[in-house]
Amino acid sequence: MTLTSSPVAVMLPISDPAEAEEFYAERLGLPFEGANSEQSLLFRLSGGSQLVLLPRPDQEPSPSTALSFEVADIASAIADLKDRGVTFEDYDLPDFKTVDHVCVMASEKAAWFKDPAGNVLCLHQNL
Repeated sequence: MTLTSSPVAVMLPISDPAEAEEFYAERLGLPFEGANSEQSLLFRLSGGSQLVLLPRPDQEPSPSTALSFEVADIASAIADLKDRGVTFEDYDLPDFKTVDHVCVMASEKAAWFKDPAGNVLCLHQNL
């Protein structure tokens, strides 16, 4: 058995399902597929994969990137999401700095933002 061709379900905790549905469907533009029997919100991702948002009001989000979307043009993707009301994070650390929301690393450019529950999401563009 191999998992290399299996679609993936990414699971993230959320505190407010209505707010999360609006953010992921309207601001990010992900296709909403409804809720399952446990009231988790289901969104379609590329390649048959799925985003599952789990209502967990007492759970803290991870401080690390939980999900990263690969984009062809990061500046254009940032502009589009900002037009939809997404707020990007900026960093100014000794070895990690963003300029116009973008950090340029050895093999990619990346920009980060948070969902309403505080989950860290990312856009990345391979160089």
